Amino acid sequence: MTRNDDLPSVPERDAAAFNAAHARSYAEGPPRQVPGFAGLHRMTSMLLSERVPSDGRVLVLGAGGGLELKALADDHPGWTFDGVDPSADMLRVAEQIVGPHAERMRLHEGYIDAAPGGPFDGAACLLTLHFVPRDQRIETLRQIHRRLAPGAPFVVAHISFPQTEPERSMWIDRHIAFGGSDPANAENARRAIGTRLSILSPEEDEAMLRDAGFSGISLFYAGLSFRGWVGYA
Repeated sequence: MTRNDDLPSVPERDAAAFNAAHARSYAEGPPRQVPGFAGLHRMTSMLLSERVPSDGRVLVLGAGGGLELKALADDHPGWTFDGVDPSADMLRVAEQIVGPHAERMRLHEGYIDAAPGGPFDGAACLLTLHFVPRDQRIETLRQIHRRLAPGAPFVVAHISFPQTEPERSMWIDRHIAFGGSDPANAENARRAIGTRLSILSPEEDEAMLRDAGFSGISLFYAGLSFRGWVGYA
């Protein structure tokens, strides 16, 4: 596994959001918080494999933690991966999680501009874009699109629900309830979602994918407060 550490340091607010303690416990969170988490990985693997060749090169944005890297590498022994994440702590967790697949991985600390130029045969971005501010998301998607070979698949999944009231508050409450948060901390959780996450409606998410240049966009996953799409460069 190769680490690219010659990149700008992560802003303090991101380092605080994903500190070392959080990184160590990360692997326990998504299976509890995301409905059908293992199935989401399986679907991502299947959708990518429809077009990614057996010796394909895949870009994973938000690769810290390594869970999707490991799942994809388990399924596809000939693929190689470039994983990007702004948290050095999370990348260290990924190094541990991928285990024997490490020789097929290159990890890059930073945002999408830290990723190699490609062309990649496919890309995935799971449970990540809701951390990207709205005004930066379209450029992030365009940067992914630029790095893909023509016709290459892009699989993306994150929190996405209606943004008008009262639906927005209802979906936030559902998201918190499914994640098993302590009721005593529910208000803090609501506040964190409102201030730290950038959540769009499903319609806005699909429109942004189209504006970034993706075509053939279709919804493949809906799990309570999460949605997933596949589109093509």
